[in-house]
Amino acid sequence: MRKQERKGKSQILRIIENHIYHNAKQYSIVCILFLIGIVAGVFFINHVEIGTKQQIENELTTFLYSLKTDYQIDSISLLKTVMGNHIVFTFLMWFMGCMVIGIPMVYGLVAFRGFSLGYTISSILYTLGTGKGTLFCILSLVLQNIFIIPVILALAVSGIKLYQSIMKDKRKENIKIEIVRHTIFSLFMLAILMVATIMEVYGSNTLISACVKYF
Repeated sequence: MRKQERKGKSQILRIIENHIYHNAKQYSIVCILFLIGIVAGVFFINHVEIGTKQQIENELTTFLYSLKTDYQIDSISLLKTVMGNHIVFTFLMWFMGCMVIGIPMVYGLVAFRGFSLGYTISSILYTLGTGKGTLFCILSLVLQNIFIIPVILALAVSGIKLYQSIMKDKRKENIKIEIVRHTIFSLFMLAILMVATIMEVYGSNTLISACVKYF
């Protein structure tokens, strides 16, 4: 059984490695866009008005204080909200990937997600300082983003591949096959996002609640 499991894992790793290798150019493009988004998010926080920074600080401080006073997060409601957001995002990436003119929107969505992450990290560091802020970022963001970030990049690359395939071969049969592939891949990525959602709601939030006294 163990040998079979190891073989299964090694095959999955080979598939992932081959996928990345054969789409290295596309992954490079979307990675750069994602990083640009992160930098833009950090830059935005560092250059907003003082009033906006104070509002961000007050919101995060209020959230942490509520946790310290035994406030219970509604996990079910949060789970539905986060899952809903991921479903909408995946649908947009799938839909824009299916449209020839939608590729710029795919790039835009990747950059926006990078911006959101950079904005969040910068807001936390500004409010809590480097030491506590870094710890809070690790507890609240790392666990789910190990899965979320690769999925975002993979969805974008799938859309780019679909566009390139259609440009090379515009026959209806080819277009149908490529859209089906893109759809199946997107559904698989959505399943991974659902796992990431569970980890975020029941993993990251549990870690934050357990360590909130240190903030």
